[in-house]
Amino acid sequence: MKIRVLGCSGAIARDCRTTAFLVDDDVLVDAGTGVGDLPLEDMERIHHVFLTHSHLDHIAALPLMLDAVGARRSTPVQVHALPATLEALRAHVFNGTIWPDFTRIPTPEAPFVQFCPLAVGQRIPVGGKTVEVLPAEHTVPAVGFAVGDGEAPGHCWVYTGDTGPNPALWHRVNQLPVQALVIETAFAEQDASLAQISQHLSPQALAQELNHIAPGHRFPIFITHTKPSQTGQIMDEIRLQDTIPGNGPRHDIRWLQVGYKWQF
Repeated sequence: MKIRVLGCSGAIARDCRTTAFLVDDDVLVDAGTGVGDLPLEDMERIHHVFLTHSHLDHIAALPLMLDAVGARRSTPVQVHALPATLEALRAHVFNGTIWPDFTRIPTPEAPFVQFCPLAVGQRIPVGGKTVEVLPAEHTVPAVGFAVGDGEAPGHCWVYTGDTGPNPALWHRVNQLPVQALVIETAFAEQDASLAQISQHLSPQALAQELNHIAPGHRFPIFITHTKPSQTGQIMDEIRLQDTIPGNGPRHDIRWLQVGYKWQF
């Protein structure tokens, strides 16, 4: 199983793309602006899109990608998301005003996209992989995902999605064979109150969340969704929070960047 970072920024700027991860060549996890850097042939091979939630930075490229490759495909792209997320897409994007309703175009019998509702705890087999739906705490209904190799995964890549403090997530993470964890930290500590209101993490809140990892359960932790204007500050504050004086860092924490790849 291979996973490539197409976008991992909390906003756009030069060389900053919003959230999207390509799993092998057939599964997309979130559909932010990073999808736009793929060639048409790569977009055409994406059969499944898993969305964490309905916010624009995580769905922006979906309608444009469908427009680019829908007519080149023989089957609809399957978009997997919470019912509330799918309803938001129907009402506010694929509504005939903001964008054509590709759930019914070119025909209701053979549309460009098919909506597939999911639920927390569900495990969905796709292309020799299993995607497990994890809980998230955000301002809109949201989830995270654990993507594993096969029906009984020996390795898992875990992505929290956008979330504030989330005890239920760690209960499940501590049961999984995690090889890498991607977790957001959207704001620097000076904006901790904004992070709390918008149900994101700041460095202190991240440190509190990582305390829930079971002793001996170690894996690299990748920081995503930082604001471009604060990335350096956020990472400095995370390292400060994670350092034990005289003993060094508690965790293996890294800043995620476009183009990074995992292979499990």
